[in-house]
Amino acid sequence: MRRWRVAVLGFCIALPALAISIEAGDGRWQANVPSGARQRPNPMANEASAIAAGAKLFQRNCSSCHGKQAEGNAKHPDLHSDRIRGATPGELEWLLKNGSLKNGMPSWSRLPEPQRWQLVSFLKSLN
Repeated sequence: MRRWRVAVLGFCIALPALAISIEAGDGRWQANVPSGARQRPNPMANEASAIAAGAKLFQRNCSSCHGKQAEGNAKHPDLHSDRIRGATPGELEWLLKNGSLKNGMPSWSRLPEPQRWQLVSFLKSLN
């Protein structure tokens, strides 16, 4: 009987963590992006130097959560996903700037805007 209670307690503790990790990868943050931000084009789109700089920024700031190859893990989404591929550059820059603490994504507003666009260039180059 005691083992059963421990198992149920463990399940009750693990279920919310699983739900949070699933929600983090579901793209609900996109509903919060204002239309003006959503439609912003990347001023550095397709620039090889911006992609290279974004790759360095990614390794320094993002790879600890999203993996060295942006493959994600149980708690952080794979950045090669259809959701990221389908996100507009403006949506991605908005997410970097504002974060989504509910989903475990910190704000990177301390990064200058050009560096956020470099990260967006890198993310878009993954696909």
